[in-house]
Amino acid sequence: MPKLVRDRLTWVIYVQLSLWCYFLYGFGPVAPLLRDELHISRTLASLHGTGFAVGGIVGGAVIPALTRRYGRHRLIWSGLTLICGAAAGMFAAHHLALTLTFATLASFGGSLLVNGIVAALTEHHGTAGPAAISEANAAAAAVGLVAPLVVGFAYGTGLGWRAGLVLVVVPTVLLAVFAGVRAPEPLQHDTAGGRRARRLPATYWLAATSLFATGSVEVCLTLWGSDVLRDHAHVSAGVATAAVSTMIAGMVTGRIVGGRLLLRYRPTRMLLAALAVSAAGFALFWSATVPWLAMAGLFGCGLGCGLHYPLGIGLALAHSDGQPDLAAARASFAVGISFAVAPFALGSLADRVGPHTAFLLVPAFLLLSAAVVTRLERLTGRATLKTAQTAAPVRAAEPV
Repeated sequence: MPKLVRDRLTWVIYVQLSLWCYFLYGFGPVAPLLRDELHISRTLASLHGTGFAVGGIVGGAVIPALTRRYGRHRLIWSGLTLICGAAAGMFAAHHLALTLTFATLASFGGSLLVNGIVAALTEHHGTAGPAAISEANAAAAAVGLVAPLVVGFAYGTGLGWRAGLVLVVVPTVLLAVFAGVRAPEPLQHDTAGGRRARRLPATYWLAATSLFATGSVEVCLTLWGSDVLRDHAHVSAGVATAAVSTMIAGMVTGRIVGGRLLLRYRPTRMLLAALAVSAAGFALFWSATVPWLAMAGLFGCGLGCGLHYPLGIGLALAHSDGQPDLAAARASFAVGISFAVAPFALGSLADRVGPHTAFLLVPAFLLLSAAVVTRLERLTGRATLKTAQTAAPVRAAEPV
């Protein structure tokens, strides 16, 4: 059984990812508030998800070359700098064009940071890499749990949601001063997009498709979950914004438990189980008309969603043919496209049929992920069986 050793570098990486998640989950439930503040439709408000997508897609395109030239360490810190710049810039952003610009900038910074982090954890921890990625996301989600509460509190007290979001700058500066460690740089044989880069295998693209589907689920719930609470469960705007923390609490729980289970069970089967838990939670969230039941459903959604990304990216890197930086960069495309397609599709549909009915897109994405992960499980199982048969001694010629 692989053992996860948490050294100073591991803890610094956990904090770095947590700072990104503070911004991500703090900004997520702001979309309905921006819609009210800027007097725009749900379709236009959903363009903030598209802005996040553009940042992720651009990041996926340029990260291999940037990693090759500047290294992981610089990219991770550059990403955090861009995130803080976006949070500060939101103070002056009272027009759709500006809020979209800073959302895109933050997403690009986040893609730089996440790509470097998952590749660094994979190399640093070896076979315990998937567990480290899950635990890192658990720590990040724990911080993300606080973000909607802080943003909702700032909004409710009249300070404005921007005051809650910009708090990410202070711990980032402190971490930069006291970190004292460097992320491991790519191995020479992992060119991350250089001349010797090999084509990623078909099994990688199955994992990437799952990342697209589960990314769509998470972004729909974080961006528009509060809108459904307001529309269907009759929750006030401030409370609904803060209530998204219920989902993030589920994500924290799922990642803490899942990180330990990943040391024992196959990632594909764990992901299928997580998808089933998310589906059950969504059914409760979507059907509930009482606030506490809807929030319980959101917790269930988070319980499963907490494992979607760590397992998906872990599977993608495991099927990268020894090219973790390239695989992580290309995975940014999958996540970026999900941020582009899902919120815009849901927002457009919500303008026509209402957010409650439009949210039926979520189980469709869960089914897509389950289908490709089932296929990956079968292919992985066959490969394992074939390897075992090849390694076994040949006894066919022996007498019965």
